[in-house]
Amino acid sequence: MTTSKVYLIPSLLGESPYNRVLPEFNLEIIRSINTFVVENEKSARKFIKQVCPEKVQSDLDLYILDKDTNPQELFELVKLLDQGKTIGIISEAGLPAVADPGAQLVKVAQDKKIQVVPLVGPSSILMALMASGMNGQNFAFHGYLPIDKNERKKRLGQLEAESSRTGVAQIFMETPYRNNQMIEDLTKILRTDTKICVACDITLESEDIRTRSIKDWKNEKYDFHKRPAIYVMQA
Repeated sequence: MTTSKVYLIPSLLGESPYNRVLPEFNLEIIRSINTFVVENEKSARKFIKQVCPEKVQSDLDLYILDKDTNPQELFELVKLLDQGKTIGIISEAGLPAVADPGAQLVKVAQDKKIQVVPLVGPSSILMALMASGMNGQNFAFHGYLPIDKNERKKRLGQLEAESSRTGVAQIFMETPYRNNQMIEDLTKILRTDTKICVACDITLESEDIRTRSIKDWKNEKYDFHKRPAIYVMQA
């Protein structure tokens, strides 16, 4: 039986003080291991240095797992588990394996009956839902919506209809530099009584979370350009 263990290590959602969002136990785990599977090496090294400055960077073994990782590269990562290594998976931001390529390696670990340990940390998706005032009992996450205008309009109409029919809160994301355009699109496509929460810069000093009807968003003053945001819809 393998002695491997996989720790899912949450990272920060931005330049927030790490002791505000990460428990000490997470830091103990990071101190105890040197093998990490990460989405981006540069940001992972920065994160580890920030939370555990005493760790020697040259001692770290970092392996990349991102959206471009091919099956052969994933096979090489699986060898780490077969060798009995304890590894930490670190996402680019927030929780690994949630809207994150780390889920591929977690699936393999579970298939191999290897212990997977999720650590406590910030989840922009759930924190947005928590603060939105929308249906926390029944919700769905859809990731990024289509870029094509016609496809986006069609998809938003589908989500609104589903929310209206079932009461399900619909959660989605947008690339930060298209946030303002997204809100403009929402005000043109959705019904005036549909509610949208925009949860921006979660856990940061600039955090801004607003739930408004489409009617109110049309008159709202905002600027979410280049700021990470989560959207929650309730029709």
